[in-house]
Amino acid sequence: MDSIEDIIGSLTVELKRGTLVLVVLSQLRTREYGYSLVQKLEDKNAPIDAGTLYPLLRRLEKQKLLISEWDTNESRPRKFYKLSGEGKEVYKRLKNEWESISKQMESILLEDENHADD
Repeated sequence: MDSIEDIIGSLTVELKRGTLVLVVLSQLRTREYGYSLVQKLEDKNAPIDAGTLYPLLRRLEKQKLLISEWDTNESRPRKFYKLSGEGKEVYKRLKNEWESISKQMESILLEDENHADD
């Protein structure tokens, strides 16, 4: 039988997984390469494992939401990613959807708090 901590941990992972694409898209309005994106998200207290990020970047690129280009000017070549036109539209719409869901959840949870003594 799973402990409460195991259940909470698993459900938290599911909640975060549902927001991962939105978080990544939000950071790609300007060019970023994978490691810089990992660092940026870590600095914003939204850590992402490189093993999760790189397949996600490839998938978003395949879906034509990202444009990539190699920069070979440095000693190590880096692949930079940036939102495509379609990516900007998807980001905008997902952000609107997130805001709507957040308001709905806030209302539901506030209602629950107000009836906690019932």
